[in-house]
Amino acid sequence: MFGLTPWHLLLVLGVALIVLGPGKLPETGAAIGKTIRGFQDAVTGRDEPVPAPVAPAAPPAATSSSQPPSAPMDSRTAAGESGETSA
Repeated sequence: MFGLTPWHLLLVLGVALIVLGPGKLPETGAAIGKTIRGFQDAVTGRDEPVPAPVAPAAPPAATSSSQPPSAPMDSRTAAGESGETSA
């Protein structure tokens, strides 16, 4: 395409190693990769990463209690009012 051979790429990597040093080269490579990935996501219209599929939740375990679960309390039952009006 551009006439680049493996020797050209090796030369560019060698110059990058000399300029950046062995400590900064992996960090710089990761930053460049994230930048390219972000650019590709912006071009394709993906704003957020695709979330991993979530496994369905297991049904709740049976309890050994003999009492049925109680109904949730609203503000009237918590205050001691029955909610009914007497005539």
